[in-house]
Amino acid sequence: MRRRTLLLGLAGAAGAGSLAACTADTGTGVGMAGATSASASAAPILASTTASSLAPQSITARYAPPAGSAPAQAYAVGNRVLEFSRDGRALPTTVWYPATSTATDAPAATGRFPLVLFSHGLTAQPGDYAAMLTRWAEAGFVAAGPTYPNTSYGAADLDPLDIVNQPADASHVIDQLLAAGGPLSVVIDPDRLAAAGHSAGGITTAGLFSARRDERLKAGVVLAGTDFQGTPFTGPPAAMLFVHGREDDTVTYRAGHAVFAAVPWSRAMLSITEGGHVTTGADFEATTATSTEFLRWALYGDAAARSRVPQAAASGGVATLEDQLV
Repeated sequence: MRRRTLLLGLAGAAGAGSLAACTADTGTGVGMAGATSASASAAPILASTTASSLAPQSITARYAPPAGSAPAQAYAVGNRVLEFSRDGRALPTTVWYPATSTATDAPAATGRFPLVLFSHGLTAQPGDYAAMLTRWAEAGFVAAGPTYPNTSYGAADLDPLDIVNQPADASHVIDQLLAAGGPLSVVIDPDRLAAAGHSAGGITTAGLFSARRDERLKAGVVLAGTDFQGTPFTGPPAAMLFVHGREDDTVTYRAGHAVFAAVPWSRAMLSITEGGHVTTGADFEATTATSTEFLRWALYGDAAARSRVPQAAASGGVATLEDQLV
């Protein structure tokens, strides 16, 4: 069995028209030069991994969450897999949620909780991110990670260009999670929705706030990502957090920072000083603590959590924060 880090994902030479898998094992990268080709219209999905074409924007529309407070308690976390599909695209979705115990399929805790739709990286699976997604669920969020059919680990037809179809997949999974009668619909608050993702999943997340805008989303977290087909952000204001390693040689820091600077809404960027494309043990606490406090503010309206964002970003002294969550 291969050994994998918390965050796996997009890697390789987009400029050469190919991608490679990124794993924790050295020498196990799988070249994608022979991957199934998507339509020519999908090609720009890879063009921004070196340098985004998005122009910097001033903040013209601030995000203002309704006042509230996040739960003070740490919840037990339940876990289950739900079988969804869209137009023949299988989307099995792993869900971590506040629960009454830690058992698989444990009953959900009482109440309604914000939803964070999480998109995995290339050749990854939702479970690779379990440590972070569990922390979010402990803090009072439902975290749902679909396994995308053509970019996940073990996919029969691995195709990096299929990222172009993933924002629609993500929105469909949200639809299914919110549908009346669904197994978790009664515990998800439909007015408090966010999207997050790493690498290829970060590109997918950017698409949900730009070319494939899902206007239900109030917040986004982009980890080691870049833009979606060079399309500017659009739609109602949302809060955005970017996390990127300064030494990332897969999706460059320059590309990630350009996308952060192109957001016209409340925004922040956590820059991991010696970070690469994946989150290591040293980076984990700063990444997870900052994103948790950000989500507490953006989805619960917790002003105290907003004030804790800089402190969380300083965890371990491994990162710097550009805080424009005005």
